[in-house]
Amino acid sequence: MKVLIDINHPAHVHYFRNFFKLMTQMGHEIMFVSRNKEIEHTLLDSYNIPYIDRGKGKNGKFSKFLYLLYADVKIWAIARKFKPDVFLNFLHPYPSQVANFLRKTSLVFSDTEHASLHHKLTVPYASKIFTPACYSLDLGKKQCRFNSYMEVAYLHPNYFKPDPAVLEMLGVKETEKFVIVRFVSWAAVHDFGQAGITMENKRRTVQELSRHAKVFISSEGELPEDLEKHRIRIPFHKMHDALYYSALLFGESGTMASEAAILGTPAIFLNSNRLGYLDEQEKKYALVFNFRESAQDQESAIQKALTIIQEENGKEKYRRQSQHLLDECIDTTQFMVNEVLKYDKQPASADV
Repeated sequence: MKVLIDINHPAHVHYFRNFFKLMTQMGHEIMFVSRNKEIEHTLLDSYNIPYIDRGKGKNGKFSKFLYLLYADVKIWAIARKFKPDVFLNFLHPYPSQVANFLRKTSLVFSDTEHASLHHKLTVPYASKIFTPACYSLDLGKKQCRFNSYMEVAYLHPNYFKPDPAVLEMLGVKETEKFVIVRFVSWAAVHDFGQAGITMENKRRTVQELSRHAKVFISSEGELPEDLEKHRIRIPFHKMHDALYYSALLFGESGTMASEAAILGTPAIFLNSNRLGYLDEQEKKYALVFNFRESAQDQESAIQKALTIIQEENGKEKYRRQSQHLLDECIDTTQFMVNEVLKYDKQPASADV
């Protein structure tokens, strides 16, 4: 069968890269279409996944609307030639709109409750919407819940083996504590109206944590000179190895917070948008600690980070908790494969 996968964010590459590997091994044909706003193409290249470029995307509400029209036309033209049986993507409207127009199956994954505009532009056109069981919204009869997280699609032990060589890349010893601090750009549609951690508190976080561990910053935007010296400088595809060995993640990225939790690294998540999967990873597994943007919560987040980094044998404790999490989750990639193969016109040829 033929599957068209549209990539709209770097995380989407990780969501579908093992699906690509498994499906191509079974003889199915997978085509990736990807925008090039951040590091999507760099990641696709690093995993040797061929793709078609659909441009950088736009910022601003009106510009994003114009880009929606452009992307729909671009994907429509590609699909006319490729003739996919199924369109597959993480929540964004372009492939579902084109699939609906072409009367094809559109399978969409989502875990982001506050992406309300994308819901409005995607759900009416999709065939099915797959969400983690902990997802807090009811999306109607098209919704199908699964007992896992998106990040398990690439961090499950079936696919991820940590590479200790990243420690040498970072210049840290095996027994040396280090922290990854993550700042986002707040340019996404669902981030309008948010500003994140103040610059004063960014500096304070780095200064306070530096007293107890080496600090590396991952940032979507530019950093002032005093913080730039802390920027992490490793290949993009080695970030999960770094997360695995780090003592703490502190930041504004929900995806990275969940990645850290699954890898056994405690995560401080500071964001006024609530995410069902992070709420569950806090309440059920005590691996994520959620805070909002208020001045009080920013202060509380910093204090919690300082408490965690000074824990004795903390890493062993969080590893046990992450194993509990993994024991209760299904393999998200295998779930994707099984769901897509339901639309195979020759299902007998697929040995899953």
